[in-house]
Amino acid sequence: MGNITSAAGRIRRSRATLVTITALAALSLGACGVIAETDDQNRSTAASAHASETPTPTRTPAPNPTPGKGPACPELRCTSITVTGDMLVHTQLWQQARADAAAAGLPGYTFVPLLEGQRRYIRNSDLAICHQETPVATPEGPFSAYPSFNVPPQIITASKDVGYQACTTASNHTIDRGTDGLLRTLDALDAAGLKHTGSYRTEAESKEILMLQTEAAKVAVIIGTYGHNGQIPEYPWLVDELDPAAMIAKATQARALGADIVLGVMHAGDEYASEANAQQQDVAHALVDSGQFTMIYGHHTHSVLPIENYKGTWIVYGLGNGVTELSPWYVLNNEGLLVRAQFSQNAAGAWRASDLAWAPSVIVRDPYRWCSVASDAPQGVCASPAADAATYQRTKEVVESMGAAAAGAHELLVTKEK
Repeated sequence: MGNITSAAGRIRRSRATLVTITALAALSLGACGVIAETDDQNRSTAASAHASETPTPTRTPAPNPTPGKGPACPELRCTSITVTGDMLVHTQLWQQARADAAAAGLPGYTFVPLLEGQRRYIRNSDLAICHQETPVATPEGPFSAYPSFNVPPQIITASKDVGYQACTTASNHTIDRGTDGLLRTLDALDAAGLKHTGSYRTEAESKEILMLQTEAAKVAVIIGTYGHNGQIPEYPWLVDELDPAAMIAKATQARALGADIVLGVMHAGDEYASEANAQQQDVAHALVDSGQFTMIYGHHTHSVLPIENYKGTWIVYGLGNGVTELSPWYVLNNEGLLVRAQFSQNAAGAWRASDLAWAPSVIVRDPYRWCSVASDAPQGVCASPAADAATYQRTKEVVESMGAAAAGAHELLVTKEK
């Protein structure tokens, strides 16, 4: 760990460079149709919220319909959000990215072909959020994989390219490269125009809440991680922890700031499991019981976990991997889940989840690609007809093992949509 003086210097320097980067990021986000709250707006709104003990009431639906993207909107206003699992970049993936860049006549690395299959799903939603699990290096490295990640930052620019507008960053690998690696990752996200939450440059920044504006709704994102692989952050506020009380407090603040939809994100669970563990269920249920969260979802286990409808609120316990190197030992490691939730606002002004759809995926090799094995096969055959069918069936059984299908969760068939 660096000493406090050197770390503070690094953070001040990073904040100084952020002024220019933030302006560019704001322009980029405006271009993709998602407006992120600026720091000044947050501070101004927070000040007005603290001035009154009465939370801002839920907004009444606008006279003009705003149906959003995705399925038909059952109410006057809807918005849809797509989430995916861990962006876990190992050596073979950046070797593929280098080969893909060379094939395209580009310098360095490009992960866009790896992620390309996700684009069609993302463009059919109003907001897409990824999870950047690992810290990034400088563009030319040196790079390293497990157990102490330091991966090419081009994974972040590729995430932006295929349509993500924000990423969560709190994980058990966030401080693999200390405070420097954490700051480097935040700088890369800002430079790419991706909003983020889960790790921070300053204590004041850690108290702010990520708010994302779609055409119809203001969405807050609140995350916590179960731990740091035995490492200790240089400052206690650097990374959000999986603390239900702290997450509920942030959610309450988000509601006071006008959030219509609040997403709770858990980085937790037992690796390669097919069931949610006690910690995941206890935390998720506590968040729902608070009445402050609209949906809960999670990652970390590198395997798909069940979806539960608890007291009318969806809990997606584990999205598996967004991208990863193929494991010769754990077939579950190679599989993932893309989930799109549609939220609608009724005439009384209340928001609820009106549709929950999931698409199973697998990572294939030679070349490495993310590939959907949904029954409409939007990318054709992924690994082989038999292997794809096995992945689909295994994912479906796990996803529906806590009653998700009976509660209304269904497969996402993107080819059937406009």
